[in-house]
Amino acid sequence: MMYGDRLKFIREEKEITQYSMSLILDLNKRVYGQYEREYVVMPLKHLNKVCNYLNVSFDYLFELSNTNNYNVDRKELDLKLIGKRLKEFRKSNKLNQVKLANSIGVSKSMISSFERGEYLISTTALYEITDKYKISADYLLGKIDKKPF
Repeated sequence: MMYGDRLKFIREEKEITQYSMSLILDLNKRVYGQYEREYVVMPLKHLNKVCNYLNVSFDYLFELSNTNNYNVDRKELDLKLIGKRLKEFRKSNKLNQVKLANSIGVSKSMISSFERGEYLISTTALYEITDKYKISADYLLGKIDKKPF
């Protein structure tokens, strides 16, 4: 599980219905339910909107931290900043693009595209990196500027 259990817990704790969440994301309720149960992986842009609305960190949703929120420096996702942070992370861990790609099950060209800021990193790729290498998703996404762990 990437985020589903904690997302459901927070939503229920705040007494918000799946229908309300689907309206916030401008989705069909059934689609939101599939996201929450992880039958379908929620795109990062929707997950970011959920984190902002619920005031919860990606690290908490991904069960990387028990801190459920941070004072965020940015609410919106910046492709160039994400790419820069991903490249810095990769180099500081002495990983080339091929090695990182192989370790998380994507192609080298996808890592290259993420690092150039051409595409938003996928939720699955982000989760694999943060889980495997124990780095903050909020930091990689540029939501916070200081690494929390």
